[in-house]
Amino acid sequence: MTSRRSTQYLLWALLAAPAALLLHGWATAAEPWPGDFLRPTGEWSARLIILALMVTPLSRLLPSRAWVKWLLRHRRALGVAAFAYALLHLLFYMLDMESVRNMVAEAGAPGIWTGWAAWLCLLPLALTSNDAAMRALKAGWKRLQRLAYPAAFLSLAHWILVHDGLAAALISFAPLAALQLYRIIRFATERSPAPTLTRR
Repeated sequence: MTSRRSTQYLLWALLAAPAALLLHGWATAAEPWPGDFLRPTGEWSARLIILALMVTPLSRLLPSRAWVKWLLRHRRALGVAAFAYALLHLLFYMLDMESVRNMVAEAGAPGIWTGWAAWLCLLPLALTSNDAAMRALKAGWKRLQRLAYPAAFLSLAHWILVHDGLAAALISFAPLAALQLYRIIRFATERSPAPTLTRR
């Protein structure tokens, strides 16, 4: 139990390290500009969403690998960290926009509403990412977790539209897309009936 708890503490320290560096940069900058911190916080959130969603197809592709089993045990931590970076991204966005009026004025832009929609998809996942919620929701908890997929898609759209980062976004999402394609092909292959031999 002590070893497992130590591993959890180490994982959370690693997940928090980029945020700590970003906040240190914000605190020590001579003239901190919130806009400079929007892209890195958003990208870290997207990367962690990608990693969390890659765990299930990886566990089916490489079921006996110890590192995959480790990721499977700590998948919830990855999801919570993704939301934490999304929350930090939102905080810097609010500071950058300076007022609610400015935020409302651009809320209808595709690059903006996709970000809000992704954040709203992540919110219920973060709020229910605990054992008590799992027990209370039962089978509904797994259905709720499927919100991670639209969150990932909306994050990709937000990344491309706002940061003009088509290449970087596609490269980051490519491993997840490849694994999901593998998962779909495998599912279709397993469900397709075996060919029957007919006598002539």
